[in-house]
Amino acid sequence: MNKRKLRMGMIGGGKDAFIGAIHRLAINMDGQVELVCGALSVNPETALESGKLLFLPDDRTYTSYVEMLDKEAARPPHERIDFVTIVTPNFAHFAPAMKALECGFNVVIEKPITFTLEEAKQLQAKLAETGLMLLLTHTYAGYPLVKEAREIIKSGKLGKVRKIYVEYLQGWLSRLSEREGNAQASWRTDPSKSGKAGCMGDIGTHAAHLAEHVSGLKITALNAALTTVVNGRMLDDDGAVLLKFEQEVTGTLIASQVAAGEENSLRLRIYGENGGLEWSQMEPNTLTLRWLDKPAETLRAGSGYTDRLSTSATSNCRTPGGHPEGYLEAFANLYKNFVLALGAKIEGREPQPEWLDFPSIDEGIRGMAFIDNVVASNASDEKWTTYTV
Repeated sequence: MNKRKLRMGMIGGGKDAFIGAIHRLAINMDGQVELVCGALSVNPETALESGKLLFLPDDRTYTSYVEMLDKEAARPPHERIDFVTIVTPNFAHFAPAMKALECGFNVVIEKPITFTLEEAKQLQAKLAETGLMLLLTHTYAGYPLVKEAREIIKSGKLGKVRKIYVEYLQGWLSRLSEREGNAQASWRTDPSKSGKAGCMGDIGTHAAHLAEHVSGLKITALNAALTTVVNGRMLDDDGAVLLKFEQEVTGTLIASQVAAGEENSLRLRIYGENGGLEWSQMEPNTLTLRWLDKPAETLRAGSGYTDRLSTSATSNCRTPGGHPEGYLEAFANLYKNFVLALGAKIEGREPQPEWLDFPSIDEGIRGMAFIDNVVASNASDEKWTTYTV
């Protein structure tokens, strides 16, 4: 563990926000981080009120991210923040992230990482220039059995991978909620705030990341069909994508936010020569292995299963088997690894390999490229669009 708590500042995530509270719960789970300042809303009154609710000092509750980053950079080293967490809508990711890097602060940022692929590449160049660290919160990479699935693929137990199927189904946008006062729906369906893709940018990127992350294979080409099911909506709310991966592997990706009755049904299946595996976010502590020539196996998450799970999985388990772990713990696992790696760097220590297991700028680039390529393919008359980054 680190010798002291790391100091964090937050941009966005005030009292009326959803994901900011999730981040704060995640950082508190391991006791390694202290929230010391924030620019918690673009509305000055909300920013100040949110700071009071979180017991932030008045002189470290800011009404703009520029003010926060400038004033924090001017503080002495033993006071200033170690990293900043950015939990604003998509269109407000790049500017505060770039400003933070320019001020010498490491960055945690929500996905998709930026508004455009070009912005993501600019962040990549700035990270290379500064040597600073970035965590991209692709939450599902934090689940222990997602890590176990990746290790199984890497080990070759399934043989050569042949097929990858991934789907993410939600139903919360089955009505025109953006016209009914739903703030989350409002910005996520507005191209000026969300970007060029709706459903595919919001949850399709999660599905694409999970497929690449677990399989270890990059998408090389795709054939996408996007639809807007709900009349009056400005962006896609449903779509399907045929995928080609490295090593001549093929697959499909389905994403929908109009699958009425679904909650957060993210499901991954990967098949090789000898068998396949299946993981579902709705039952995250179970990983099913199916074999060509023997009965199926069920693996369960739990800190006591060190004799049958990889260290990659068990190092991210928090409770004994049968005690459910879920979304918050997965989120906390991302922070834990990032914070331990950052703390080691600050103290001049070599981080343990498992601490480096968190999504970063490369995954951010891949996510923005996925959005661009899906939208281009949908608009094209060509059957296949060569994948470009």
